[in-house]
Amino acid sequence: MTDVPAPAFDGKAFAAQLSTAPGVYRMYAADDTLLYVGKARALRNRVGSYFNGSPKNARIMSMISQIARMDVTVTRSEAEALLLENQLIKSLSPRYNVSLRDDKTYPHVLLTREDWPRIALHRGPRAIPGRYFGPYPGVTAVRETLNLMHKLFKLRSCEDSVFRNRSRPCLQYQIGRCSAPCVELVPAPEYAESVRRAALFLEGKSDELTRELGEQMQAASEALEFEQAARLRDLISSLRSMQTRQYVDGRAADLDVLAVAMQGSQACVLLLAFRDGRNLGTRPFFPRTNGEDSAEEVLAAFVSQYYIEFEPPREILLDREIPDADLLVAALSASAERKVQLKWNVRGERAGYVELASRNAQLTLATELNSRNAQHARSDALREMLGLAEPVKRVECFDISHTLGEATVASCVVFDAAGPVRAQYRRFNISGIEPGDDYAAMRQAIDRRFRRAVEEQGVLPDVLLIDGGAGQLAQAQAALADLGVEGVLLVGVAKGVERRAGHEALVMPDGRELRPGAANPALQFIQQVRDEAHRFAITGHRGRRQKARMTSKLEDIPGIGPRRRASLLKHFGGLVGLKAAGEAEIAKVEGINDALAARIYANLHGLATPDAAE
Repeated sequence: MTDVPAPAFDGKAFAAQLSTAPGVYRMYAADDTLLYVGKARALRNRVGSYFNGSPKNARIMSMISQIARMDVTVTRSEAEALLLENQLIKSLSPRYNVSLRDDKTYPHVLLTREDWPRIALHRGPRAIPGRYFGPYPGVTAVRETLNLMHKLFKLRSCEDSVFRNRSRPCLQYQIGRCSAPCVELVPAPEYAESVRRAALFLEGKSDELTRELGEQMQAASEALEFEQAARLRDLISSLRSMQTRQYVDGRAADLDVLAVAMQGSQACVLLLAFRDGRNLGTRPFFPRTNGEDSAEEVLAAFVSQYYIEFEPPREILLDREIPDADLLVAALSASAERKVQLKWNVRGERAGYVELASRNAQLTLATELNSRNAQHARSDALREMLGLAEPVKRVECFDISHTLGEATVASCVVFDAAGPVRAQYRRFNISGIEPGDDYAAMRQAIDRRFRRAVEEQGVLPDVLLIDGGAGQLAQAQAALADLGVEGVLLVGVAKGVERRAGHEALVMPDGRELRPGAANPALQFIQQVRDEAHRFAITGHRGRRQKARMTSKLEDIPGIGPRRRASLLKHFGGLVGLKAAGEAEIAKVEGINDALAARIYANLHGLATPDAAE
């Protein structure tokens, strides 16, 4: 009995039975792959437009030809449809939608939520409780902002492990950039007020802050509190000095400038940001166009997806008009709970900023395309050198880093034909092995990475690079064999006798060694991947080692809270002095009885711990 082919999708009939309400539609292929997600002011009209027989570009025609079914979701408003569309694009990554690559490296300023808040640069998931200001175009802009914050408001920047264990102020206090809350040289209410002022400044309300400080200065003067009035006067002077140096159109501005450049289906959107009149610099983005060749559509998709996730400024300047601008304004204003403007065809100084962003977008795209072309050439050279029939789509590399066996970390970096895929990098904290056993560390890392791929039917690399010689390569081979993983070409990257770049030997699974030489593009590609794995492993190792060393041993002792810990470290001048003290000396510290002193001494010296009961 032969299978009866599924009937072709009747788009006209499907659209005819839809309502004219706003909503979101989703197109699926025969294998249930999501092709496209779109929003509609009127679902019947928008979906019907795909099947009305009018001419459409090749990308749309290709998409329509693959439709096997469609789903719709009715929303209460078009703005709600826009929000839902962007959520679905981000979570489902449809094949034909323009999508902004998910980048968790956007830098923010973090103001933590705790008794003595700290202010710091933050990248990655927002796991730490507090307020996040940004994103900023780059790390330099964040550091400049933090430099200002420390000068103006004297908030702490140290990690909690350092803050809890200080017994005297650090250098930041000595140079006037911190008020030393670690040793309570500043009253808690005064520090909380500095935190509130810093938040106002970061929100772009420096004018409001200046007026408020002026009123407080006048009140302090009338109350004859002249020292407080002088401090407020100096703060106001610093704020006004900053405002006179940094402005747009002669007044404080809160705006972003966006320009798009395209070459074929490759696009670059450049963001130039101003906050409270300060130029924070530029940042390029390279959205996946998935065949879309309209710069207006690409820019509209960027504005929609970027500002739905991050708070928009009051004013966004564009280098061209975009579709659904009124809808975007309504949605962004509702999201920000204040008026947001989209502008194009601007004049004066703002036109100069748009032209600057446009020129930089074109230059950045040209540089990126040259880099991609070179990367593709190196990838092709790798395929030829390794004798592969198909292009190399995915390369992974593993490296191990430790210091004399301490805090061993394995890294796994991922490259495709276009370069590094940083969102898929992974680190593995290695445990349960003999310190310094690189072979066991490599086997554990390979097992953990590929066991999950086997269980979840995840993606496998075409080429797996192992930083090391035949020994490390054999461990990787054994781990893959145990898991039944096939179709992955293993290559060991062994340093030459002189350990010089370009003299590496490539160790193949059959025992052969290839020495391509420094000028070979394939080896240059392998070096790039290997060096990135090495950098990523060292960064993870140093972070793990520093965390272990910065975490006081006192934190693991039952009965020792922040107050007792601070008292002990202050009394003995630090952990070294405490370790040198006897039980009787430890018991002299306020809040420490004999039993607790014995437990502290035992923990610090690796002795059997006395009964924790007091």
